[in-house]
Amino acid sequence: MPHFLLLRLEAPLLAFGGEVVDARGVLVDFPGASLLTGLLANALGYRRGEADRLQALQDRLVYAARLDRTAARITDFQTAQLDKDDRGWTTRGRPEGRAGGAGSYVGPHLRRRDYDCDVSCAVALRLEQPEAAPTLGDLVAKLLHPARPLFLGRKPCLPSRPLLEPESELRIVEADDLVAALSLLPPAEDSDPTLRVLLPESEPAAPGDHVRPVTDARNWRSGVHGGHRLVRVRAVKRPGAAA
Repeated sequence: MPHFLLLRLEAPLLAFGGEVVDARGVLVDFPGASLLTGLLANALGYRRGEADRLQALQDRLVYAARLDRTAARITDFQTAQLDKDDRGWTTRGRPEGRAGGAGSYVGPHLRRRDYDCDVSCAVALRLEQPEAAPTLGDLVAKLLHPARPLFLGRKPCLPSRPLLEPESELRIVEADDLVAALSLLPPAEDSDPTLRVLLPESEPAAPGDHVRPVTDARNWRSGVHGGHRLVRVRAVKRPGAAA
């Protein structure tokens, strides 16, 4: 029977990024394969330039996600007067510099950033080639003591709780499939009456499934997202919810 790692992603503000076609980042409801890869890689201490390791990790991920609680989506309109010598904070332990000529800093920097508020999202994932490193056990160890600070989509989006459950038996579980694994993680407090679940299209179908494409896989060597895969989005009633 396969093993699955269970995660609970919660934050006052988080940003599951979608396809970006201009300067404004688009949000989607569920975490994508590249976001989960980056999250786990950050815990493992992988560096951005380690494309082969990042690609290998993403290629091994098979996961399902369940939205337990959703709330409002807000837009943060940001203005900042930046100079060429200003430096930015990073999770790598080194400040980030800026490029561009003097004309790049004549006017204020404007941007809009969307965030989802008070989301709780459960994730069940397994790794292809489960004996290869990193194993699920390696991921648990690194999520308990991550190499760098973890964030959910954007650097300001810090988790409001540990990603792993306090009960060790709810961190790596045995189950027949992704749906069964996800059901072992109880819905979060104040969950919505109807929970939405994202599954790979290859998982068994259920009445009412909506199959759609997503472009959530990043080519870590070229640095851009490409191609697509099919997923199922399923609505399920929360256990105990009123009819």
